[in-house]
Amino acid sequence: MRQLTLDLGLAPLPTLQAFVPDGNEAAVALLRQWLQQRPAVPLYLWGPPASGKTHLLRAAAQALAEQGECAGWLDAGGTQPQPFDERWAAIVLDDVHRYDPLRQAAAFNWFVHAQAPDRGAPRPVLAAGDAPPAQLPLRDDLRSRLAWGQVQALQPLPEAACRAVLQQAAHARGFALPPEVLDYVLTRFARDLGSLMDLLQRLDAYALRTQRAVTVPLLRAMLADDAHEQRDTPR
Repeated sequence: MRQLTLDLGLAPLPTLQAFVPDGNEAAVALLRQWLQQRPAVPLYLWGPPASGKTHLLRAAAQALAEQGECAGWLDAGGTQPQPFDERWAAIVLDDVHRYDPLRQAAAFNWFVHAQAPDRGAPRPVLAAGDAPPAQLPLRDDLRSRLAWGQVQALQPLPEAACRAVLQQAAHARGFALPPEVLDYVLTRFARDLGSLMDLLQRLDAYALRTQRAVTVPLLRAMLADDAHEQRDTPR
């Protein structure tokens, strides 16, 4: 039986300070302004994979949590969306381009209650997707609300900045990421930063479990084990 090593929370929470803005300075400035001013109009960030959308949204939610507040979070996966909660200080909508009809209805409902809550001031709305609002495959009333406020495009990180992010993430986890491992990863895997960070987390766990340093042979061994496990998994 394969023994699993628990991830003991070594992965750092996303923060604005940890975000490498290279080319996305305007988006970061808008998000800081959103957190400070809590505007009534929504802020919508859009860009292709690896542009940092989810990181920025999670960083905003974390910043609110550090102030003792909570935000309603809705993405394209997970369980059935919950009703709007008056205790929320904001609502955050991630990957809106992937929302099914159930999540579109929930997002619209959250929007309505955020703009005209039963109690207190209007709640700010932060959202992200892979296209400008007009191009989103969403119901008209939700799409128009996303387009109502500030809209800011994000650009993927250039390779040098992507390397810096991965090195920083590895350092935060307490291990070194040799240049040859970075070269191997960036030449053989998609440049989707979210997927690369997931790969980094798996590599860290595999290194801990096998008690070996992070090297290209270790990465190859992990990938071989993953492929073997997938072949052995009943379908």
